[in-house]
Amino acid sequence: MNEKYKIDNLSITRREFIGVSSIAALFLATGCFYTKAMAEYPDTFQPLPYGENDLEPVISGRTLSFHYGKHHKGYINNLNKLIMNTEFTGKSLEEIIISTANRPDKTAIFNNAAQTWNHTFYWHSLTPGGGGEPPAGLKKRMESSFGSVEACRKEMANAATTQFGSGWAWLVLDGEKLKVVKTANADVPLTMGMKPLLTIDVWEHAYYLDYQNRRGDYVNAVLDRLINWNFAEQNLG
Repeated sequence: MNEKYKIDNLSITRREFIGVSSIAALFLATGCFYTKAMAEYPDTFQPLPYGENDLEPVISGRTLSFHYGKHHKGYINNLNKLIMNTEFTGKSLEEIIISTANRPDKTAIFNNAAQTWNHTFYWHSLTPGGGGEPPAGLKKRMESSFGSVEACRKEMANAATTQFGSGWAWLVLDGEKLKVVKTANADVPLTMGMKPLLTIDVWEHAYYLDYQNRRGDYVNAVLDRLINWNFAEQNLG
């Protein structure tokens, strides 16, 4: 029996309803710093939390200009076109992601909504003068989950460098334990019941102008000099 449920104007199956409800509960429970800071309207192009040249020499202003000004903005523009005059008009970015996750007929909307979310989260995962020693609360959780901060860092570097093709490496909270996971393309740990704390973008456009095929050099430089441990601790709660 393929029982149907209604969410606003959406008609979905019982299986889809269970999945959507789980994701919705996670958004409400986690209260990520990102979701608090993000404007509710997808058509708003959020400013960077630093200047375009502030991440140099690890990430050049030229890379950031293309990545933020072209790729990120492109996802927002595409999303607005896709949701125009649909049931998603006026919905928050999070609601759009929740409503379209794992729905093959809504893949384009999900991809552009999730990539908008991922990129804004990525910008906050970086900070000028980052890296170094994590704050005490986060450090304690890292040591409990991985054995040491260095072991956590190595897992993040490994996930980022071994992700095949385009994707993301994430530090997440899964229940009471910190984990490192990787996702392909636009996928988001939120849809798997995990709370994102940090991410590293390993799509080629994130590093190719500066590092060409040397993804490992980019990843290690980000972890050593830009990663925003304070942002992770804020998301940890």
